[in-house]
Amino acid sequence: MKRRDFITVLGGTVAVWPLASRAQKPRKWRVGFLHPGESSAHLSTRIDAFRDGLGAPGGDAEIVARFANEQLGKLPAMAVELVDQNVEAICAVGPPAVFAARAATRSTPIIALDLESNPVANGWVASLAHPGGNVTGVFLDLPDFKAKSLQFLREAVPTLTKAAVLWHPASGDLQLEAVRKAASALSVTLEVFEVSRTSDFGSTFQAVARAQVGGVLMLSAPLFNSNPQLLADLTLQGRLPAINIFPDFARKGGLVAYGPEIQSLFMQAGVMTRKVLQGAAPAEFPVERPVRFRLVVNLKAARALNVTLPTSVLLSVDETIE
Repeated sequence: MKRRDFITVLGGTVAVWPLASRAQKPRKWRVGFLHPGESSAHLSTRIDAFRDGLGAPGGDAEIVARFANEQLGKLPAMAVELVDQNVEAICAVGPPAVFAARAATRSTPIIALDLESNPVANGWVASLAHPGGNVTGVFLDLPDFKAKSLQFLREAVPTLTKAAVLWHPASGDLQLEAVRKAASALSVTLEVFEVSRTSDFGSTFQAVARAQVGGVLMLSAPLFNSNPQLLADLTLQGRLPAINIFPDFARKGGLVAYGPEIQSLFMQAGVMTRKVLQGAAPAEFPVERPVRFRLVVNLKAARALNVTLPTSVLLSVDETIE
């Protein structure tokens, strides 16, 4: 966080206020931030990126953040609380947060950051080009994306015939359906493991080891984004080649990551929020996609897992961890 800000934490709630007297400066934006995970230093960097996207006067904005601490049932009340505090816009991260925010208000602009669902199918927007309501944002609804992830895992492990899929049910089944189709085309059998909270990871990886799979594919969810180090450690301990959508996974010791740069996505959401606060109508503000994808491989992890990454993967790499 910038030093001019301070954070007060109470019962999963974080509120950020500028230290300087508001009476001495022009009116500052008041923006809600709704997240299903836990308040942490890791998520603080995401808020910093979101603030950077807001720009001036967003740099001095009052960001009223609410974290559900993985208790998704708290999100609806938190969304209502943000509306009651008269925030001018809400950034909602992940499907449960977007559902909660939309249920709380049909007038306050909602800028979603959702890499797991289809906003049209969910009824949040009428179309990607013309949302038609108070919801817009950054969505990753690309059917071929999960197929590409599984393909990278298969190329890294040519003998792969059975893979574990880690899935957070609250993220919806869109990704799961896409990866099942891709697995069928690649003749790979999938075993799906549901993960609902951070405390589930240890027992889940024990179950994955018992299933004798050849690799692990982690679907997108804020839960997985928030725990790259833990997930990387568990895959190495279990000697499991794995791919994750979030580049931090490979940077923290996992084998492969393929997906958008998460810091850039929060900045992108911040830019969209700024445009809305400056007068852009969410109803006519087209939904955006992630603009940059990265393939990151960790060669140290490959050596530890006795995996020889093929030339087809290495030639596509954007970042190599030695």
